[in-house]
Amino acid sequence: MSREQVVLVSRLSFTVNHYKKMSNKGKKHSPWAWVPSLYFAEGFPYVAVMLVAAIFYKRMGLSNTDIALYTGWLNLPWVIKPLWSPFVDIIKSKRWWIIAMQLLIGTALAALALTIPTTFFFQATFALFFLIAFSSATHDIACDGFYMIALEDHEQAAFIGIRNTFYRIAMIVGQGGLVMLAGYFETELGSIVNAWSIIFFVFAAIVLLLFIFHKIILPKEADRSTQLEVKKIFEDFGETFVSYFKKGQIWVALFFIFAYRFAEAQLNAIGKLFMLDPISKGGLGLTTENVGFLYGAIAVVFLLLGGIIGGIAIAKKGLKFWLWPMALAITLPNITYWYLAYSHPDNFYVITSCVALEQFGYGFGFTSFMMYLIYFSEGKFKTAHYAISTGVMALGMMLPTMVAGKLQEWMGYTNFFGWVMFSCVFTFIAVSMIKVESSYGKKISD
Repeated sequence: MSREQVVLVSRLSFTVNHYKKMSNKGKKHSPWAWVPSLYFAEGFPYVAVMLVAAIFYKRMGLSNTDIALYTGWLNLPWVIKPLWSPFVDIIKSKRWWIIAMQLLIGTALAALALTIPTTFFFQATFALFFLIAFSSATHDIACDGFYMIALEDHEQAAFIGIRNTFYRIAMIVGQGGLVMLAGYFETELGSIVNAWSIIFFVFAAIVLLLFIFHKIILPKEADRSTQLEVKKIFEDFGETFVSYFKKGQIWVALFFIFAYRFAEAQLNAIGKLFMLDPISKGGLGLTTENVGFLYGAIAVVFLLLGGIIGGIAIAKKGLKFWLWPMALAITLPNITYWYLAYSHPDNFYVITSCVALEQFGYGFGFTSFMMYLIYFSEGKFKTAHYAISTGVMALGMMLPTMVAGKLQEWMGYTNFFGWVMFSCVFTFIAVSMIKVESSYGKKISD
């Protein structure tokens, strides 16, 4: 190599290294470069597993009983997530877990797309959905940990709204845009199988692009694992669980966490299936595109709006003041589905209004539930206790979901939605049992 070539290579190497240093420095001080995409990436696989899978299986011809039972099992990784979350701290770094899980999820989605045309598609796709669910739950742990490591306290507060917004955008893109696209391909290709294969390839491509982007852009300054002894982890882990179950009103709190969304869990499991089922089976006979629009656009917007207004309301009057109004908000609008099943309106605007009302009430009422989880988790192990509470919350969604399909096929849609309304009694009993300081919520917002 000539002297001129050596000089040229040296200059080129210096330029590349300098760019990397400047780039890394910029990343450290620019959360805008990665926070939005990271929380879009957190929400996107969850949407695929927990929201889109049910629509996909319905279009592939599975019964409501099977869909509710098997998609209910997909909640399991979020139920038991607290059991392995401490080990994400000691095995590699949060950044490593984020990148590894995104690669695994993207690859699994691509494999899922390939198995749809096979004769064993259900067994293969369900196994892959389960893998994606565990990977997504692990990804959640790493994302939230990385967020706290990479950002200063004031930055964490400033970007909390941004991360939530982009999580919701992932719902709009996945449950809305891609489901509507699936409906379009169903019509254009004349094949449900090929249409959904394409859609899951698109899911895979988006996740793999996010993997490449985050491998480049995530700040490496936060790429460090917590150096803790395994023995210490197990000791703290045991102390965390023991202290959680020693909290005052623990059994009342567990009943509240489990029962508050008992009715809503059943409604969520069956609502989309009801929209897709033909009128001859008691459904509304909507197209895949209609359902994508309803639940990916209208539902998400009104859910988000209800949550925002609920947060403002609690900030003004406190959690105790709003417990009962919010319990009524998350339960009474469920009657809209009973009305739809009873009257079978053919006006899409009426159907849209009913979904919007129910989702707004859900978003508004869910606010008090999440605030109670924070309230109950206060103490030495606040973060860990909150994680355990969210696990119980996931269990409270999982079990009613698993039986909802069987109940619906036994009762029919009209009677099932009547049962959902009766199930609201469990919510009211749970709310009547808990005790909350009158200033909580209002105090922490001042």
